[in-house]
Amino acid sequence: MVRRECGQGGEALLQLSYSNGGWLSTSPVYGETPKPSVSDPLLTPDRIRAYLIEVAELLPDGSPQCMVVVGGSLLALLGFREATNDVDSIKRLGTSLKDAVAQVADRHGLAPRWLNDSAAGFAPQTFDESACTVELDHPRLRVLGAPLQQVFVMKLFAARALDITDLSIIWSACGFESPEQAADLYHAAYPHLEWDEYLVEEIRAVSRHGHGTT
Repeated sequence: MVRRECGQGGEALLQLSYSNGGWLSTSPVYGETPKPSVSDPLLTPDRIRAYLIEVAELLPDGSPQCMVVVGGSLLALLGFREATNDVDSIKRLGTSLKDAVAQVADRHGLAPRWLNDSAAGFAPQTFDESACTVELDHPRLRVLGAPLQQVFVMKLFAARALDITDLSIIWSACGFESPEQAADLYHAAYPHLEWDEYLVEEIRAVSRHGHGTT
């Protein structure tokens, strides 16, 4: 089965092949930043936290800012991954926050977009900021973590090879009662997409891998 996804503006973003319980993504999707060079350091949870604190310290007093972390960076912070290439926020970054991110990048030799908001255009319509967890509570910067169910549907939308691996890893922690419930949330999150009759079986395959069954 080949499924073509569309961005919120209707543009084609992804061609996804599924057969025998496996996916193949043939084009890049949601806010994917360029692959890091060999010299770009991987971001471990400890590094992410340390760099975020440095970013916070560079922000001006009196106007606390907020970002919402998703993707591999959140999974790293939650212990599902050892490291990631960048930190994704689905909340747009303000100018002063972007400036602070750039200063930290220069200071540590990080990729210019080591922290970016490219995923903001692909935020699920079901996303509720009040349901987020607090990952960093600094007087100048509050870093929230998106609920895992929302991360799940975003990764299902992206469907790159690493996303499929992540889906299996986080399935049990998401708290879905069934693949059908996950599919319903996906369709509610991205209502502009055509209804996918194969999605439940794709998610069922993910759940089997997540439970260690075949």
